[in-house]
Amino acid sequence: MTTNSDFKWPVSVERKIAAPANEVWRVISRPGNLELCHPFCRKNPVHEWPGPQSRDAIHYLSGLVYERRFIDWIDGVGYDLDIVGKGGAKARVMWRITPLEDSQCALRITIYPQALQGFPAIIRWIPHVYWLRPQLRNYLESVIQGFEWNVVRHERVPRNAFGTHPWFSASG
Repeated sequence: MTTNSDFKWPVSVERKIAAPANEVWRVISRPGNLELCHPFCRKNPVHEWPGPQSRDAIHYLSGLVYERRFIDWIDGVGYDLDIVGKGGAKARVMWRITPLEDSQCALRITIYPQALQGFPAIIRWIPHVYWLRPQLRNYLESVIQGFEWNVVRHERVPRNAFGTHPWFSASG
């Protein structure tokens, strides 16, 4: 099992959402929520739900498939999970909701990517800063916008609604 200290150089995106924190929690804690809220998700089969032993999978439009293994579940606040693909853990992901007012909150998603961790920091710094971090930020912006879309409009977010992504959108 990996710990937070195994993951370096997190990438975070936070967005204010015009909805109460409990409404955002209701959406992010719903089983299969990625099918309604994630702009790059083709399907989101659930294996176990809810709580810290939750497991589901995300099937991306590009054909990539990852399992999400939840490791911490904080009712009303968020959760932590590991994204696992072939060959083991790929990233630790933390979702957090912060109430701002009665009708507004902030949703923050932080990814601690494991990619490049096997290389010395001096070598991995350049691809992290100029390639990995921008791609992850773009991805997270789209994901948070997808959740906002669903929470505010009560509609399924259209696929690639905020642009395509080279890793997770269908190619061609």
